[in-house]
Amino acid sequence: MPGYYFGTHKRRRIRLPHGVWSLLIIVLVVVVGVLLLLSHVYVLGLQPLASANQQAQTFTVEKGQSVRSIADNLQGHHLIRSSLAFQLYVRLKALHGGLQAGTYAISPDQDVQSIVSTMARGKVATRLVTILPGRRIDQVRADLINAGFSPSAVDAALQPGQYTNLPVLAIKPANVTTLEGLLWPDSFQKTAATSPSTIVRESLSEMGQQLTPSLEAAFTAENLTAYQGIVLASIVQQEVNKPGDMAQAAQVFLSRLKSNSSLGSDVTAYYGAIEAGQPPSLQYDSPYNTLIHTGLPPTPISTVSTSSLNAVAHPAPTHWLYFVAGDNGTTYFSTSLQEHQAQVQQYCHKLCSQ
Repeated sequence: MPGYYFGTHKRRRIRLPHGVWSLLIIVLVVVVGVLLLLSHVYVLGLQPLASANQQAQTFTVEKGQSVRSIADNLQGHHLIRSSLAFQLYVRLKALHGGLQAGTYAISPDQDVQSIVSTMARGKVATRLVTILPGRRIDQVRADLINAGFSPSAVDAALQPGQYTNLPVLAIKPANVTTLEGLLWPDSFQKTAATSPSTIVRESLSEMGQQLTPSLEAAFTAENLTAYQGIVLASIVQQEVNKPGDMAQAAQVFLSRLKSNSSLGSDVTAYYGAIEAGQPPSLQYDSPYNTLIHTGLPPTPISTVSTSSLNAVAHPAPTHWLYFVAGDNGTTYFSTSLQEHQAQVQQYCHKLCSQ
């Protein structure tokens, strides 16, 4: 039989020039060094901004406010070292969207972990009475009662007649008998001697300060009175989750007002039904139902915020005709009914079925 020779093949080693190995080592060292530096900066950014025993500040998280906006505001109020470190920490802990609206007592001697934990648990300041943006007057009433005031005292405090000396009441039409939309959302100190009328008066005074001459001039440029500006701002507040989308939504509503078209706002229809003591309904015919009636509702439908007021005063320079709030909190805008209906079908299942 023929013989077979099984030979062995020597593997060739790839030999890189000494200079290439040196370069690779340098690159590796630099990369590791950069990573260590970034890690150090991140850890440092999570540390308290100041030493212990610092005075706490009131800090409000608005409904629908983004983590980036919260972080930027915290840094702007000198409560944290780094907005970026705060945002990264929230994302690493999978708490994006889990920071609850409310007013908190935050101190610069707290680290980011403590601040995030406080907001994630909704541990609002205990000796503060908070009026939040987007609250109807009946919800504000319930909040004041939950803060420890008696129902009768709260009902008396919400009567407009006792505040006629406040300038903000002058913008209210004479036939309007409610403070709906005129209470500025903020936190107010409460002691044993504080009455609900004191809280309401402070809130109304703050609203008067928010209605600056420049803001009222901007409303006038949009063909709105100051009160009408608040009415529209309350609708924008209810319709849109993200402050960054409010100016575009305001543009849609203002365009419809100028063309004498109905606003077509579901939230106004719901408000009208609730205000009449009925279950929320799009079909209930009330003066607030802008699916049926043109023009603005007779009053605001909730408290507003700086974001919604500025959105109405300075609408986006866009040409949208429709929008829908998606289940994910994003607002989708469109210029045609066909595109709008497609967005409703794609993005709005839970909310649009209510």
